[in-house]
Amino acid sequence: MQRFVQMTSLKESLKQFQKRQEKCQTTLTNIAAKSGSSRATSHKAAPSSSSPLTTTKSPAPAVKFSNDTERLQHINSIRKGPVGAQIKRVIDLLLETRQALTPEQINEACYVDMNANKAVFDSLRNNPKVKYDGKCFSYKSKYELKDKAQLRVQVRKYPEGIAVIDLKDSYPTVMEDLQALKAAGDIWLLSNFDSQEDIAYPNDPRVVIKVDDDLKQLFRGIELPRDMLDIEKDLQKNGMKPATNTAKRRAMAQVHGMPPKPKGKKKKHEISKRTKLTNSHLPELFENLNVPGS
Repeated sequence: MQRFVQMTSLKESLKQFQKRQEKCQTTLTNIAAKSGSSRATSHKAAPSSSSPLTTTKSPAPAVKFSNDTERLQHINSIRKGPVGAQIKRVIDLLLETRQALTPEQINEACYVDMNANKAVFDSLRNNPKVKYDGKCFSYKSKYELKDKAQLRVQVRKYPEGIAVIDLKDSYPTVMEDLQALKAAGDIWLLSNFDSQEDIAYPNDPRVVIKVDDDLKQLFRGIELPRDMLDIEKDLQKNGMKPATNTAKRRAMAQVHGMPPKPKGKKKKHEISKRTKLTNSHLPELFENLNVPGS
């Protein structure tokens, strides 16, 4: 109800302002017209001695006031809006500019007058995303990083992984640098199945990882099903979505008359000197293996 009364009062004030503006416009137009007619009369009364013809000047153009009603309405709606909405406008401005701004500069940029709204001022001063030095406000990220080198060092501090959402507001190009570090093999970017958020892990082959004997035995004792259908079913049982759909692919092959591929015997892979060990930084996994020719 109070907001409705304020809006009604604002509309009445704007109507009165427009009426005064029209009245001033009419007055200035009349003054300009009288000034032009008096000048024309004086020119006619005192003709030039060199020429019998008299010249009259056209009346001065009417002075027009700038109609800034829409802008004033927009500013008023922002300043009368909820405190939370005004705080968001300021934080978005600080995040976009990455500059330290005074309350006056913030008011000029996004029309939030913190000097006139103590609730907004105090909330921003105590906001964890905002830094206030007593004069200026600036954006405060969780990790104060500036470039890719500092980003690499930060990820390596967390062998258990660091959430990308905590890094994405560190500086404007942080997401591009994360992808560049991933492409260079410096980090891993994996998704968390619980929160569906990306986690950044360091990928440093110099780090020595000790693997328990139970884990090594489990790694060597697991035998994958020979049929892809069974593998896909096991993935689905564990809440994971398979990247393939063998049942659909085989059904389409039968429709088009393509015979299914015969199941071959599982080939026992042996490690030789020419085998590329992708997990070379985990040598304990390959202990006690018979390597031909060694």
